[in-house]
Amino acid sequence: MVDTIWEKYLPEDITKAGPGPKPRTAFRKQLRVLILDLYVAWLDDPELCIGVSMSPNSYHVNSRYNAIHISKKIIPIIKELHAAGLLDMAKGSYTAPGARGNRTTRIRASEELQAMFREAKFIRDDVGRVEGEEIIILRDDKRKQVEYDDTDQTNAMREDLKAYNELIQSSFIDISTLEEPKIQVHSDVEASLVTINADSAQTHRIFSRNRWDMNGRFYGGWWQRINSDWRSRILIDDKPTVEVDFKALHVAMLYAKNNVQLFCDPYDLEQKLFKGFPRKAVRKIIKQLVLMAINAKEKGAAYKAFRESFPAGNICKSMKNDELDKFLDAFLELNPKVADYLFTDQGIRLMYLDSQITERIHKHFTEQGVPVLSVHDSYIIDVMKVDEMREVMARVSEEVVGVELATSIKVPGLPEYSDVTDAQLQEHIDNRTGSRSRGYMERLFAYQDRTGRSIGPEAGLEDLD
Repeated sequence: MVDTIWEKYLPEDITKAGPGPKPRTAFRKQLRVLILDLYVAWLDDPELCIGVSMSPNSYHVNSRYNAIHISKKIIPIIKELHAAGLLDMAKGSYTAPGARGNRTTRIRASEELQAMFREAKFIRDDVGRVEGEEIIILRDDKRKQVEYDDTDQTNAMREDLKAYNELIQSSFIDISTLEEPKIQVHSDVEASLVTINADSAQTHRIFSRNRWDMNGRFYGGWWQRINSDWRSRILIDDKPTVEVDFKALHVAMLYAKNNVQLFCDPYDLEQKLFKGFPRKAVRKIIKQLVLMAINAKEKGAAYKAFRESFPAGNICKSMKNDELDKFLDAFLELNPKVADYLFTDQGIRLMYLDSQITERIHKHFTEQGVPVLSVHDSYIIDVMKVDEMREVMARVSEEVVGVELATSIKVPGLPEYSDVTDAQLQEHIDNRTGSRSRGYMERLFAYQDRTGRSIGPEAGLEDLD
């Protein structure tokens, strides 16, 4: 396919290398990477676009973030394919043309290229991620990637994360009720499609503000982009899972700065203080407001961010500052130890601490060969390992912040931080993982054939409803 496109659609002035050093990645191979990206996007969704920079300054062939050494030569290649009718292109913002701050060009396979894809002799599982992709990322204040020299610390983080990724990507992680391994996710802005496969399980770590003690959280896994209800349906190696999280993690960490453990739910305030608001709504408002206050540098920015976090038509969208003061004052009356840390840019520092906790949890279970899916302050694990998970979370949190942080089991439908009985947990597991779709079983059998691992039920497809 690449040979055909190269010879039929790209003129010699594009394909011929100019004077100077030989490119680190041949132009034909760069075309191959482009076609594979478009092919994978088309398999996920024929309407799906991929972002591509059309600025030569975006392509640094020796950058640690450019493992395939894609050069600025990709720009005229894209332009020629568009002119030849193989690519659809939308310049600027895809979601809102002309929007400020979003000028990335979007491309996708045209009908002509899609016809070639339909004749392809390879499938999705034949396409993998490039080896050597950078997974320890440093960003500056503008969220741009920063080059850095490796140290013993960065090398150790990378090796630990590589081992974690290899375990996750070699495991069978799926949702048994899905015919197709795709979940439509809706936000206040747009809908997006989350695809479940080994490539979308790749995790990386991001540090911020050009510092190794800011942020450091783990990102990338497809399970981070779905809600808790969907996460509760995840099976790992065809076994039911449970999600365990820290109770009010960042508030608990601020308590720990005073060497005090947090035992109560800090967001559960007296209902009589907020007449007209349902109890559940009060808790949600308090939690969102406090987290904004922890992350912000000053009150005005926190209140603005709070209002912007709610969709149009929500009552919180129009709350005045004095109303928000009332909620925050009620929270501080219950949690006075937190007062000195609000509006002081604590969030990104606390993220670094919780990333250290996650790093140690990953390492503990990876060394045992037990897959764990992390969502910043919560962890999805085989239900048979839940007690060990809570013990490890308590131990490593004490190592990082000085006190054991409280944990809870997340069960959709039950109040947050409520104590979950064994009977409730068993009912939850039975309800979430009882049925397995035909599509799921086909993916499971294909996985077993590909890896030689036997993890699923012995029933054949003919036994399924």
